[in-house]
Amino acid sequence: MSNLKQYKCPSCGGPINYDIASGNLKCPYCDSEFDIETLKGYDEDLRKTVEEELNWLDKPGLDWTEEEESKLRHYVCDSCGGEIIADVNTGATRCPYCGNPVIVPQKFSGTLRPDLVVPFKVSDKQAQEAYRNHLKDKPLLPKYFKDENRINEIKGIYVPFWLYDAEVDMAARYRTTRSRSWSDSNYIYTETSYFSVFREGEIGFDNVPVDGSTNIDNALMESIEPFDISEAVDFKTAYLAGYLADKYDISAEASQEQANQRIRRSAESALATTVRGYDGIALESMNMSLNNHTIKYCLLPVYILNTTYKGEKFTFAMNGQTGKLVGDLPIEKSSYAMYFAIIFLVVSAIAFIIQMFL
Repeated sequence: MSNLKQYKCPSCGGPINYDIASGNLKCPYCDSEFDIETLKGYDEDLRKTVEEELNWLDKPGLDWTEEEESKLRHYVCDSCGGEIIADVNTGATRCPYCGNPVIVPQKFSGTLRPDLVVPFKVSDKQAQEAYRNHLKDKPLLPKYFKDENRINEIKGIYVPFWLYDAEVDMAARYRTTRSRSWSDSNYIYTETSYFSVFREGEIGFDNVPVDGSTNIDNALMESIEPFDISEAVDFKTAYLAGYLADKYDISAEASQEQANQRIRRSAESALATTVRGYDGIALESMNMSLNNHTIKYCLLPVYILNTTYKGEKFTFAMNGQTGKLVGDLPIEKSSYAMYFAIIFLVVSAIAFIIQMFL
């Protein structure tokens, strides 16, 4: 069987055909012409493009020792189903995810021992103070959110993350343009030149984090990044004392697609910065392959506060290493209406005064 190859026009993407009259390859859609030597270079680039290969074969995490298992307790929340691992001396009175006070102790089993842990650097008192400051000077916030008994429910929890390391070979093709304009007494002319640009390279990624728990929204966890993984230490159960630790329910294999997406976005951005000197740049295709890849299982420190206002759940999260705090806030509708009514009256009054002096 013969191999068939189709060239596409760098200008419009249409198929290019051999034009007998000119001896060149010509696009029947936009009339662009390309000489044979130019397309030889195009063909050479195609042969150098790496095949897409984004498979992670590593198995992170270790098995718990018998001594470690004896010092741990496994809790399951009756309300939301969140699974939590705690030190044997930790009194877990409320679920950090939904605030449910009924937590039933069960036998600990069925999870991997983490490779690493980033210890808490922010104390619970500092977390509470940061939360209070976050609520200050917000006139539209319901009074309920400033109630002290809600502040005291901030929980420190170690959240399971998969950390992905890899060297990435990448190759991409871009369609680029340059334009120039000139005019005479009758017309303005614009000439646009189209180019096909090929780039390839290698980039390294260390500790790309992916949340291994369905109990916390991925966007919320990404918003409190980054964590400084250089401060991670070998896991010991002593780090759990006084805190909770979520049990991962998304495996390293199931998390690979999200890791690949984060790596792809960063790789595309890095490679695109090498394409310079053009007025327009559009990515046509990109392939990547992973080399020297590893996966680690790590616990990262997070403070979580969950509360409900008028039937709607609000979650706040703080990076327990850096103190970065994020979370959505509700708006008191009556205050909202009054607030903007006052603004409207003030703006109207100013406009009226200005109009009088015109």
